[in-house]
Amino acid sequence: MKRIRQLKQLGVKAIEFTGEKRAFNLSVLGKGQVGIVVVVYTKTGRAALKIRRVDADRKEMKHEAEMLATANRLGIGPHLLDKKEDFLLMELVSGLLLPDWVKQARGKGARNRIRSVLRDILEQCYVLDHAGLDHGELSHAPKHIIIDARHNSHIVDFETASIARRTTNVTSICQYLFISSQLARTLEYRLGEIDDLRLVTVLRQYKHEPTRQNFDKIIRTCNLASSAQ
Repeated sequence: MKRIRQLKQLGVKAIEFTGEKRAFNLSVLGKGQVGIVVVVYTKTGRAALKIRRVDADRKEMKHEAEMLATANRLGIGPHLLDKKEDFLLMELVSGLLLPDWVKQARGKGARNRIRSVLRDILEQCYVLDHAGLDHGELSHAPKHIIIDARHNSHIVDFETASIARRTTNVTSICQYLFISSQLARTLEYRLGEIDDLRLVTVLRQYKHEPTRQNFDKIIRTCNLASSAQ
């Protein structure tokens, strides 16, 4: 009854079980260690609802709500619409996970679109770094970045985010995008080879001194500068 009361307070009218993940033999948008994400209907339309798992390692969703609200103030992440002890109500971001989007990017201008999206992702990570908010999951990010129909990138899932530890958003996402993942090999094929040793060097420089100048070196090393278009 407690959770039903919270759902009523959030204005949830119905739940739509759709998505590529499975939980309790039902289709859902996402599933993690802390929560399950489903589509819901409210009086203002469709939204995403994160439900705290009963076996989660936390008793409420307050921390994630605070981290997402902080990201929102920076213009990053799905908009937090409301929160309760066991739920987060958020903007529903529709699109493809980054690896799937890259695979489907075809036709005239595809290479430039990919470069533009990757540059935007790195820019968001730079903003997070300078705000002191570490996402915490971007070194293995295939399910944490969604690209919508307008080719806008959205960093999602701030459940392990923190403002108490050193930020590693830029270095983590570069590790994932260009060095250690299957997507890195795909991007090398689609965009051309980059100098891994040079990238490691400039990432170390940025880690030691996270200035805009050192960030721009990363952008150039990854062939993502605007002049590369």
